[in-house]
Amino acid sequence: MTDATDPLVLFMPSGKRGRFPVGTPVLEAARQLGVYVESVCGGRGICGRCQIEVQEGQFAKHGITSSNDHISEFSPKEVRYAEKRELKDGRRLSCSATVLGDLVIDVPQDIAVNAQVVRKDSDGRVIERNPAIHMCYVEVEEPDMHMPLGDLDRLKAALTRDWRYDNLEVDFHLIPHVQTILRKGEWKVTAAIHRDNETGRPHIIALYPGLKNEAYGIACDIGSTTIAMHLSSLLSGRTVASAGTSNPQIRFGEDLMSRVSYVMMNPDGREGMTLAVREALNTLIDRVCADGGISRQDILDSVFVGNPIMHHLFLGIDPTELGGAPFALAVSGAIHLKSSEIGLPMNAGTRVYMLPCIAGHVGADAAAATLCEGPHRQDEMMLLVDIGTNAEIVLGNAARVVAASSPTGPAFEGAEISSGQRAAPGAIERVRIDPVTLEPRFRVIGIEQWSNEPGFAEEAAKVRVTGICGSGIIEVIAEMFLAGIISEDGVVDGSLAERSPRIQATGRTFSYLLHDGEPKITITQGDVRAIQLAKAALYAGVKLLMDKQGIDHVDRIGLAGAFGTFIDPKYAMVLGLIPDCDLDKVKAVGNAAGTGARMALLNRGYRREIEDTVTRIEKIETALEPKFQEHFVFAMAMPNKVDSFPKLSAVVTLPERKVLAEGEDPGGGRRRRRNRDA
Repeated sequence: MTDATDPLVLFMPSGKRGRFPVGTPVLEAARQLGVYVESVCGGRGICGRCQIEVQEGQFAKHGITSSNDHISEFSPKEVRYAEKRELKDGRRLSCSATVLGDLVIDVPQDIAVNAQVVRKDSDGRVIERNPAIHMCYVEVEEPDMHMPLGDLDRLKAALTRDWRYDNLEVDFHLIPHVQTILRKGEWKVTAAIHRDNETGRPHIIALYPGLKNEAYGIACDIGSTTIAMHLSSLLSGRTVASAGTSNPQIRFGEDLMSRVSYVMMNPDGREGMTLAVREALNTLIDRVCADGGISRQDILDSVFVGNPIMHHLFLGIDPTELGGAPFALAVSGAIHLKSSEIGLPMNAGTRVYMLPCIAGHVGADAAAATLCEGPHRQDEMMLLVDIGTNAEIVLGNAARVVAASSPTGPAFEGAEISSGQRAAPGAIERVRIDPVTLEPRFRVIGIEQWSNEPGFAEEAAKVRVTGICGSGIIEVIAEMFLAGIISEDGVVDGSLAERSPRIQATGRTFSYLLHDGEPKITITQGDVRAIQLAKAALYAGVKLLMDKQGIDHVDRIGLAGAFGTFIDPKYAMVLGLIPDCDLDKVKAVGNAAGTGARMALLNRGYRREIEDTVTRIEKIETALEPKFQEHFVFAMAMPNKVDSFPKLSAVVTLPERKVLAEGEDPGGGRRRRRNRDA
């Protein structure tokens, strides 16, 4: 029992607080409040995982004066630990330190006992830890002739006694080895307990002799183009290693629908693509383990996300039903299984969790991005867009969230573009065009200088300029529009050939010569059309969601995915890819799906949050919406035929409108030109 005179303890960064009698161990206070403080050894002061810091000073906001005088002196257990291992100044072991007065306690997120060197970080986000895996050190009673209880049953009894785990189940693969492990550890062992949900039964999934002071998990985003994987410590939350690779399924089809078609046309197509992606994942697991200096056996939990077709192929499910209306998912809810069941051998007990899908073409990756960026947690109306061969769109706030997908196709990734390529050394990624001379300058991946700067030619001779990638395509077409080279309807103005040799006739249409080298890189009328079709499909999908929300503007935009990371928001808006918004409220949010997967890996509370959120997201099927075509037609124009862009116009001078007919004689008197350069 506590009363109003008991000391008040506040835990940061969670902000949870409560009153506890003098003498309460800080670790016990944390557990009672539901604050996750890692402890492997069960309060014996040997693992060092439960370190905390006391914040000193007056905290007027919370009505607390906190001091190191309000916590007990160093105990013999802490002295012993500090002698054997380093204990940073100001750090205490919460299992030994007790409450004497009001305290503000900081739970560090960087505990790295016996830690590997961090070789490559993810986005650096600090995630409050509450993983589904709990490492529990226990000392088991030895066999006794008078107590004929089995070794496994005595292990369970010890875990119940020290860690309050009741109704424990044991993975069968462990049962033949329990006696050997107990005797090797001299009856001192560490059990890895998996409990994903508080209402579910806990399972012993791994058992180690002695003190096992670390456990790892992987979070992975299986994209249709690339796969990104992060290896994290489940105990400290650190990202130990990250790696990525191209999705080998590309050889079966560039975009998602072509892969579905491949499955439909080839009896072994599904099996071939499932095997290909699992082989790639096994290669990545080996790579992050090598980079992190750990064994695959040390990985005990994993989280995977992907769009619905990647999700199905990874699980070995035929995606054919997703190839046409009503776009039925085989399974939409969260998936729980063992990694060994899907050809990813790690520890025999390693678990796999897959986030739920939102709809037929809005997958677990969109759910993970939603979890990461949290439109459902804020008052502002946020638009979250993951641009790929199939754009996934989420729009909403704490009151209501809606979602849809839109068939953008592979144009943004370089496919269907005459000089298009993936983002790789040699690809043009940034473009600027002088509105007077129409001369371009550009940056190339792998070369520091712009094309008009000293040293570029020498570097280009080594790297070679080979094509233009997605971000470069966005910028060059937006710049062509701003310079008056193309009209708002996307027609290349052939009359400008009199002003610049960059404007070249190509049959009945015209092209813009971006790079006069080997190979020549031109932006053709067909390239402009391909981008217009892709951006119109995306914008029309966004407009449908805005209609559903009854709004005419958004407060914030997040551009997710690898492509979103490299898009300049200004040029995306000039093109009409996204709606008008304050440019400082438009942010690239990186691999939000990967970060969401990492959140679900390190904190099972996030799994419950996204499972609940997905049930409340309203799914809009663009193919069934009569206004989609109308929005699409208006969105073919740059930035848009009917929507105004006042916030964009405040920072960018948009050209006066001029309407050209494709293939029109550049010298014809029937053209009316109104242009800032005319």
